[in-house]
Amino acid sequence: MKRLQVGVLVSGRGSNLQAILDRSADGDIAVDVAVVVSDVEDAHALERARRAGVPAVYLPPGRFRTRLDDEAERRYVETLDEHGVEVVALAGFMRILHRGILDRFAGRVVNIHPALLPSFPGLDAQRQALEHGVKWTGATVHFVDAGVDSGPIILQAAVPVADDDTLETLSARILEEEHRIYPEALDLIARDRVSIEGRRVLIRRPEGAGEEPPA
Repeated sequence: MKRLQVGVLVSGRGSNLQAILDRSADGDIAVDVAVVVSDVEDAHALERARRAGVPAVYLPPGRFRTRLDDEAERRYVETLDEHGVEVVALAGFMRILHRGILDRFAGRVVNIHPALLPSFPGLDAQRQALEHGVKWTGATVHFVDAGVDSGPIILQAAVPVADDDTLETLSARILEEEHRIYPEALDLIARDRVSIEGRRVLIRRPEGAGEEPPA
């Protein structure tokens, strides 16, 4: 089958990028990383891309601290288009997207968030979970819209919060689930098994699959 061409936007170390690269190289998912683009020139994620033989591009973000400016978004769109990108995956990209990318890739931008959305959107989601005393948190893959972590949810994984958890131990367990479900969500999109109805994401069974046995 045709493999989905994904462009990954990064700002930091790129552990979720590495999970996608590894699953792609193993043939576990019908996804190729076509290009990795960062707003941080020395982001370790760019080195991960280079080691995997994937084009790694640094593009200055422009004059704003929390988002790309209009000219920067235009350059990002041009770069993604040049590499034949079909879906954009945010993997620790620390800037809010606006109309440039969201319009060009409407319904085709996804993100991973370290909480069970809609709980704890935005920054420091793991710390928010600890401070609120929740017993469960987790990870969410969702489509990106103009809000902050507010788009339709594709996949989630729950993670228990232990009484003795620290920010570091909880974050590490959540990250394990992120590495599992992000490639899986991209594979579902690649296999055309995902559709959006209102705020709900529906996932179709693979062709020929029978009914699941009762739990």
